[in-house]
Amino acid sequence: MGKIKIDSGAAFLYPMPMVLVGSVVEGRANFMAVGWVSRVNFKPPLFAIALGPHHTNKGIDENKEFSINIPDVSLIEKTDYCGLVSGSKTDKSELFNIFYGDLGKAPLIEECPVCMSCAVYDAVKLPFNTLYIGEPKEVFTEEKYVTDNILDH
Repeated sequence: MGKIKIDSGAAFLYPMPMVLVGSVVEGRANFMAVGWVSRVNFKPPLFAIALGPHHTNKGIDENKEFSINIPDVSLIEKTDYCGLVSGSKTDKSELFNIFYGDLGKAPLIEECPVCMSCAVYDAVKLPFNTLYIGEPKEVFTEEKYVTDNILDH
């Protein structure tokens, strides 16, 4: 079987994990579905999210904080909704049970098995997206997802 060349704009890594990124925008918690997320550094641990021009960015840029919430299958409809509806037109602050850790502008979702509050380490403006690199300051989970004080993979 021979290789064929395709459009480089069609290249993605699959499967893409889907997370809910949270920020406080105009005094309200807002969440968006994000598929472009990855750990990008070992020490300190750093995570990157790539966001196009979205309402959520306003809160991240202003507060220098955001959350990464990892949903399970029970949240598939709400996660999809957060990816389809803009927070500039729809208040998404009531969709989830929200809590905050030490970072008061990184809203966390109680229903998600794993939640991280991140401080912005750097923001890189790309031609279309902004690559936000965050350092997790707190990670929250439940006992059932941990073995020997280490998060199960």
